[in-house]
Amino acid sequence: MPTRFYFRILGALLLLLPLSLSNLYANDKPLTIVRVGVLEFGTVNWELEVIQTRALAKKRGIDLHIVPLASGDASTVALQGGAVDIIVSDWIWVNRQRAESNLYTFVPYSNAVGSVMVKSDSGITSLADLKDKKLGIAGGPADKTWLLLRAYAQRKLGVDLMQFTQPTYAAPPLLNVLALRGQIDAALNFWHYAARLEVGGMHALIEVPEILKGLGIDKPIPLIGWVFREEWANANSAALKSFLAASYEAKAILATSDAQWELLRPKMRAENDAVFKVLRTKFRAGIPICSDQDTMTAVAATFKILADTGGEKLVGKAKTLASGTFWPGFTLPPCKTL
Repeated sequence: MPTRFYFRILGALLLLLPLSLSNLYANDKPLTIVRVGVLEFGTVNWELEVIQTRALAKKRGIDLHIVPLASGDASTVALQGGAVDIIVSDWIWVNRQRAESNLYTFVPYSNAVGSVMVKSDSGITSLADLKDKKLGIAGGPADKTWLLLRAYAQRKLGVDLMQFTQPTYAAPPLLNVLALRGQIDAALNFWHYAARLEVGGMHALIEVPEILKGLGIDKPIPLIGWVFREEWANANSAALKSFLAASYEAKAILATSDAQWELLRPKMRAENDAVFKVLRTKFRAGIPICSDQDTMTAVAATFKILADTGGEKLVGKAKTLASGTFWPGFTLPPCKTL
């Protein structure tokens, strides 16, 4: 995976290189400020730390300002209010905004996904075993993974998990505590929290790739990405492409360098070596390495499933995946057929 990723992502960097090189040795030119809003303790900070400590943005003429934010809602508010230029969010939010003529756009950041975690001695070996069980869910009733799981259960078991299980919504850290104490029977949590449950003796009952495959989607898709206003992107195209080149160079480093991860240990707040290693493995597995028309077809199909399950509360006025939701100024290398 690391070597394969390195050469695949090198192609994406080369596509961005001409615009990045113009700033590479421009020491006599002022740096362009790019403000990135991120959750204060989110995993995105790991990549940004690599960008900063290795001067990956600075060498491309970017003065990267990292703005810590308290929550996902605070991120979107900061972007809408002009306090930051870029945040990390999902393309569902971008698509919803575009349906209301708010032209934001998206570049893939990560394919990392959550999973349903259960204790090994729980006796739960399939989704059907969750009948009448307490299922903890991070992210609330409109969480994308929860909606995909509901759609999967409807297709495979003919049931709505809202009635089939006892859903319990909780913040991700609390959900882990409840799961490890046995106060819930299963936990649907984000990938970095699921990693900690894995180290704590739990295992994945089902993960998003299996859910998607069961829904007829057999391509990995990005769920979160860099989000910015289209108007800002058009006015700052060179700076944006330089930032994205720095982002993907950092990903290439994180995909291949264990030494870099050792430097990140303090920022990761891993409780022990086992947690550290699982977090590193799962972060690497979530790095996007390719994209093509099949990927976009899979994204559009995923949108339809989410819209059918989550309704207007999730997708707003959007009926389909809008043109421009994925920024055309950046593309990953095409996926190879094995």
